[in-house]
Amino acid sequence: MQKGNISVQTDNIFPIIKKFLYADQDIFLRELISNAVDATNKLKILANRGELKTEMGDTTIEIKLDKEAKTLTISDKGIGMTEEEVLKYLNQIAFSSAAEWLEKYKDEANIIGHFGLGFYSAFMVAEKVEVRTKSWKDGADAVVWSCTGSPEYSLDTIEKDHRGTDIILYISEDATEFLEKNRIEELLYKYCKFLPVPIKFGTRTITEKVGEGEDAKDETREVDNIINNPNPAWTKNPSDLTDEDYRNFYRELYPMSPDPMFWIHLNIDYPFNLTGILYFPKIGGAFEMQKNKIHLYSSQVYVTDDVKEIVPEWLTLLHGVIDSPDIPLNVSRSYLQSDSNVRKITGYITKKVAEKLQELFKNDRKGYEEKWDDLNVFVKYGLISDEKFYEKATKFLLLKNTENEFFTLDEYKEKVAPLQTDKNNKLVYLYTNNPDEHHIYIKTARNAGYDVLLFDNLIDNHFIQQIEYKLGDIVFKRIDSETLDHLIEKDEKRESVLSEKEEEKVKDIFLQVASKDGQSVQLKALSPEEPPVQIIKPEFMRRMKEMQALNGMNFNDAFPDSYNIVVNTNHPVIAQKLLNKKTDETRQKLADYLLKLGLLNQNMLKGQELADFIHNSIDLVTK
Repeated sequence: MQKGNISVQTDNIFPIIKKFLYADQDIFLRELISNAVDATNKLKILANRGELKTEMGDTTIEIKLDKEAKTLTISDKGIGMTEEEVLKYLNQIAFSSAAEWLEKYKDEANIIGHFGLGFYSAFMVAEKVEVRTKSWKDGADAVVWSCTGSPEYSLDTIEKDHRGTDIILYISEDATEFLEKNRIEELLYKYCKFLPVPIKFGTRTITEKVGEGEDAKDETREVDNIINNPNPAWTKNPSDLTDEDYRNFYRELYPMSPDPMFWIHLNIDYPFNLTGILYFPKIGGAFEMQKNKIHLYSSQVYVTDDVKEIVPEWLTLLHGVIDSPDIPLNVSRSYLQSDSNVRKITGYITKKVAEKLQELFKNDRKGYEEKWDDLNVFVKYGLISDEKFYEKATKFLLLKNTENEFFTLDEYKEKVAPLQTDKNNKLVYLYTNNPDEHHIYIKTARNAGYDVLLFDNLIDNHFIQQIEYKLGDIVFKRIDSETLDHLIEKDEKRESVLSEKEEEKVKDIFLQVASKDGQSVQLKALSPEEPPVQIIKPEFMRRMKEMQALNGMNFNDAFPDSYNIVVNTNHPVIAQKLLNKKTDETRQKLADYLLKLGLLNQNMLKGQELADFIHNSIDLVTK
């Protein structure tokens, strides 16, 4: 038996590995199985080159648990190691054999092992690690290397009847969770679901029909429990996949989710390597980050589902898989955003997404419009967040009106320019965020020949401001933010049916009932078809408060609801009924009732005020 010390710079390397090297303790299983996959892939390369003189045989990697012995074993049938290789690779921390293989077989190799310290992650959970290995080389002795988490190790020859490596972890007392079958199964599905070599974890029972007709019977048998899909859809040629293949893979990734609308198959090998499939999910109007929905892989090894350094935030609304060996798998990924390959990958994905949307819009506009309710949050978010995407997105961005009609920016400008251009030559785009609540305003606008857009997502506040800023000649006004005549600022003015003296009397009546709220009262000669009293919220103040709410701030106390009371002097209730009341008390009662109606229409009548209004309405009907 040979004994010695591992070549490290400090005796404290193992505590450092255990506590600080990896953010997640469970990462050890990914690292060790990745090494087993490397060893297997190296064997395949040797076989393809004709250097392997024996049959390759079954290359399944096996994971075994022995709760009684407190061991977890990872076994492969790959190239194994000679005694010299064990001394070289296991006793020099941070020296990875993968680097040599990449150089020697750079045109053929698909070697995962950029991990360097990956093997030593075993000491995060094990008090002792034993490596039993036999090389593929003729005449090589099998050896066992053993270490208890200090720089001391032992190395001895053993009997081993087949090629490959068994790594046996003697699980420490503070990591006994990794002796539980369910825990290991969970990690295997998380990290190894799509590794390119079959991985066995125990067995499972299957039931099959045996025989035919009346003689047929169910027969159960035990089979290997292979936990991974070694050939996932993103590794295949798009021309070999049907739409149903893509949908089936989506179900494999997200079993409980509805089918996606469409997808993009990424496949590029220059100037960087990237494969993957990105799906456009049905998200409706929900504006929330779909966290952990894009999974990052490196040569089919799961890396993370936190891809914010690699994928722009607005693209995290997508689902799917990105696989690139060019994304650095260093222990600390803090510099990912400045990495040149990552920046190229980000740009490439953005470009492919824009091209896919443009293609769908151009080839099947009706189908694109039918998907717009699910697409619009995504397109608007990208347009706001990414300048390059904005330049492309204006071609397939749609505006939807309350009549369920769709327009591009150019089409809508042409539609509304004749009637909705104000005296400053600005286009006024009217919109609603709640068609039911704003029904009367929308009806009035349409009767006047105006069009009303539908913006009912939280993100629309940001979107509106972005479009106003970018285009310059457009101003958005919510349908209830001003009276229509003022919105369009027409030169012609409608005449009031009231005299100046009558108008003064009407204003005085409303000032008295509105004085307790400190709100202003305006008289306007509007169409008799418009409501007698309108509650108008200033566009700027309302937008500011909604933006603050979206960003998690609440300044309601600092900025209480402010609104204008607009009295329509041409409405019969104002021009005739109000002024014809015989006493100040009855005039004020009617004015208060009309004011409350206006507040109710804006959903601003709450609590006791609402209860009193309902009570008074019943009294009015009864009398």
